[in-house]
Amino acid sequence: MSDYAFDNTYDLTSEQLESLDNAEEEMLRNNLGKAEEILLDMLKEDGECIPALNNLAHLYGRHFSDFEKAVEIYDKVLQLEPDNSWARDARRRYLRYVGRD
Repeated sequence: MSDYAFDNTYDLTSEQLESLDNAEEEMLRNNLGKAEEILLDMLKEDGECIPALNNLAHLYGRHFSDFEKAVEIYDKVLQLEPDNSWARDARRRYLRYVGRD
């Protein structure tokens, strides 16, 4: 039985789940550089890890106001998973700031 109260839809390893938890905790603590470092390290191991990509795009868009980078990462998520409505909606929101619709 898992320590997590959700389905592991992406079949993440326990290390990946722990890294995601750590990154999210660092975001809550406003340690944004540390959160970015954790997520980028995850993507070095698996460049197609949807949860890491989504969290990194969220970090860039919401916390760093780097809307171009957020859109670029959401584009990658949508290439990998075209039906990802969370990424599609967030991408649309940030597109307004970069002048692309």
